[in-house]
Amino acid sequence: MTLAFVTGGSRGLGLATARGLVSAGIKTVLFARDTEQLRAAAAELNSPFEYVELSNIEQTRKVFQDAVAKYGVPDILMLAHGVMSDRMAKTLKTNDQEWHRVMTINLDSVFTIVNEVGAKMAENRNGRVIIYSACLGRMSGPGTAGGLAPYRISKAGVNALVRNLAHETGHGMRGFWVDAICPNHSRTDMGGPEAPRSAEEGAETAIWLATRELIPGQTQTGLLWEDHEIVEW
Repeated sequence: MTLAFVTGGSRGLGLATARGLVSAGIKTVLFARDTEQLRAAAAELNSPFEYVELSNIEQTRKVFQDAVAKYGVPDILMLAHGVMSDRMAKTLKTNDQEWHRVMTINLDSVFTIVNEVGAKMAENRNGRVIIYSACLGRMSGPGTAGGLAPYRISKAGVNALVRNLAHETGHGMRGFWVDAICPNHSRTDMGGPEAPRSAEEGAETAIWLATRELIPGQTQTGLLWEDHEIVEW
């Protein structure tokens, strides 16, 4: 059976993604920090789960080391966790604490998980890494322009990580695919109740990337996706 690890799996886009993967017959392990919501999501999906505090990088690496030992190397690594920065956090007006809070969760933990789990997937020549980024992290268009500086820059870092990792691993030629997605403004705790998209709509492209047919040398990877379409970094 196909195995997936999903971070942020207790709510929002992560939970919506996990629902889609489970519906596709994929064994899905949920990772999150909110114990009560995590248990509820796991009960709903009949999925195993692991608690992780992604602001603690040392603990994060240990949790994923143990998860691989317990469940095996996943076929799909879905990173759907993240935090928003303070809305007044402009580059010259934020502080070290806010900067590091956002960077640790949105970028450092992504590196640590990919470095720990993705490396084993690449060794197996069988894996898909899909990371939730954001259109606010794009270097083109309105991306890294104005306000929410830690959040925008953390997502630009995610985009750079994905692009670099795809080059390092042969753009799918070695059985390893890595992509980022822009889910757009979705109704989650972060996005708020007035967002135009449901969490399910925001998660749809991630689920598609996780389940699409892959053909080495033909399937495009190392890209930023929005609604099944490639968008500029």
